[in-house]
Amino acid sequence: MPPHALTDAPPATATAAVDVSVVIVTYNVREFLEQALRSVERASAGLAVEVWVVDNDSADGSAAMVRERFPDVRLIENRENVGFATANNQAIRRAAGRHVLVLNPDTILQEDTLRTMARFMDDHPEAGAVGCRILNPDGTFAPESRRAFPTPAVAFYRIAGLSRLFPHSPTFGRYNLTHLPVDEVCEVDALSGSCMMVRRSAVVRVPGPGVQDADASAGASDACAPAPTPARAAGLLDEAFFMYGEDLDWCYRIQQAGWRIYYTPETQIVHYKGESTKKGDLRYVLLFYGAMLRFVEKHVVRRDAGWAERASSGALALALRLGIVTRAALAALGRMSRAVAGPATDGLVAWAGFAATAGVWSRASGFSFGAAYYALVLPAYAAALVVAVDLAGGYRPAGRPVRAVLGGAAAAGLTVAAVSFFVPALAFSRAVVGVGLAVVTVLLLARRLGRPATRRRVLVVGEAGEAERLRALLADGLPESQVVGYVADLGPEDAGEAMAERLGAVAWAGRPRQLRDVARLAGADDVVFAADSLTHTAILDGMRALRDAPVQLKILASGHDRIIGKASVEDYATPLQQAERTVAPLRSARRRRLVEIPLALALVLLAPLLRATARLRPSARTRRLSDVASAAPDVLAGRRALVGYDPDGPHPPPAWGLPPGLTSVLDTRHPRPTSITEAHRAYWFYARHQSARLDLEVLWRALLADSAG
Repeated sequence: MPPHALTDAPPATATAAVDVSVVIVTYNVREFLEQALRSVERASAGLAVEVWVVDNDSADGSAAMVRERFPDVRLIENRENVGFATANNQAIRRAAGRHVLVLNPDTILQEDTLRTMARFMDDHPEAGAVGCRILNPDGTFAPESRRAFPTPAVAFYRIAGLSRLFPHSPTFGRYNLTHLPVDEVCEVDALSGSCMMVRRSAVVRVPGPGVQDADASAGASDACAPAPTPARAAGLLDEAFFMYGEDLDWCYRIQQAGWRIYYTPETQIVHYKGESTKKGDLRYVLLFYGAMLRFVEKHVVRRDAGWAERASSGALALALRLGIVTRAALAALGRMSRAVAGPATDGLVAWAGFAATAGVWSRASGFSFGAAYYALVLPAYAAALVVAVDLAGGYRPAGRPVRAVLGGAAAAGLTVAAVSFFVPALAFSRAVVGVGLAVVTVLLLARRLGRPATRRRVLVVGEAGEAERLRALLADGLPESQVVGYVADLGPEDAGEAMAERLGAVAWAGRPRQLRDVARLAGADDVVFAADSLTHTAILDGMRALRDAPVQLKILASGHDRIIGKASVEDYATPLQQAERTVAPLRSARRRRLVEIPLALALVLLAPLLRATARLRPSARTRRLSDVASAAPDVLAGRRALVGYDPDGPHPPPAWGLPPGLTSVLDTRHPRPTSITEAHRAYWFYARHQSARLDLEVLWRALLADSAG
């Protein structure tokens, strides 16, 4: 299957020479894209203009909108997000215009923008690229309209804040050229890729007398090479830049090829910054820092320069690396703080409730509790309550808060009563804790009952009929949930805006390969995989794609009106039933290793004793224990897992994410499965239910119980 598809609509100006080819790369910003295309239509008056849209596998119907509302636009539909540089190059290679305007989809052109920029290029034959005044949505001037290259000195002034303190200084204000008037034409180092017109002959070789061959790929430039003649093309965008930094690199190479870069204030656009990449995802922040680092390593770090220049450029590269690590750490801390905010707040409320009860009790009885009671004992009680609520599912997005608090309070009360019975020093406080526990339970319930009720948004992965079945079940059994769409592979003829009308009340939301973006765009709280219309591999692939997304993963059971969730089976034909087995989210390698490493270390320490036992009292059980202990170092080295698939038998599909193991779920089955179908059924059960508890159960049965038989 090719990585992209081209919609063969004819160019808008098939019979005339093309003045400007407008290239727009889009990703999940359908409304902004339509607005941008309308503005391009109005700005095309008086010119021969062709428009190219490259859709990077958007899940919001962007491509269908372009086909329906802009039939003259040349559309390239990628089946994956290939990045900004690669997508632009796809269109530039096919473009016919004398000039190419690279344009973001979240922009609006002024009616004279194309004419003004094309005229500027014609009036300045030495210009390889030109940019215009870019305005923020509030009408203010966007400083990225023109920039300098991030040399070590320029980067230091910006990082140190000197550029903000002295914006009008030619030295300190160099990066965004804030020392230059915004209403004057000037030559600059770099322009913004959100709106940049380049001369086609400056980047792509145009055959003709005296024109040198140019490498159309971006890798041909070398910062250390002498500047070539103006007749040489700089090449296309460097596809090693997935997003960000490619415009900076392109401008640098255009200048190295002997062309000039200009800024003109004669026309302007509006740029809704970041709408095409506003994902709230750390990935985009890391891509930005990584792009700057790549630019520095490619063009700034000079191996052949003097020690001072090498040191300064190396320091800049180091600072960017530290920025990447710091930003990633801050994002991780932010996610962690959001995850612990609920338990931490409950812990403070619990401590306050216990302390208030103890204070009232002291006044009434004349008995005074010591400082250690408030500082050590009550925090321990509060922590026990929070842990109990957590185990009852109180902090999961799909948890039942009232039931979790009541169950957690009961479990915590029994635990505290048992501990105080065996620890006489705490016995005097049982009555106080009992009353305090009732007070705290009321406070925690009040916190939860005070939250506004919201309907859970459910996204179905599977056929339209399964989505309709679930919608009907939810309407009868769980009206606080609503099905917002379904994800399935459909042909292009079916994937239009009329999907909801033609295929039923539940709208088609996207394709399985777009699942992560679809879930985000739909605001899904739950993603339900319809087992009747999906293979096991497809379900595991979907779960893996969403493993760190803020959604609950469930399965609509095959042949039953049941949804299997992490801790229960929700049966919409009968009242809620307790699950016999749970469906756990796919475990990360780190969580698996937290269980495996201590057990593997214990096996390594016991290995000599187990080998001696196998020699003195040979049996199937002792030999099995000895063999597993002898192979335990492979677990510590990460080559195998304690529980995985049997390397000597049928292997499960790689998408299930199971590693080779010292033991497997097959070791617990009698008779042992021999066919691929039976083995896959057993591995599917383990992959879907995997947990530390299941690992221990498989390990125990494989090493002890079953080996005796």
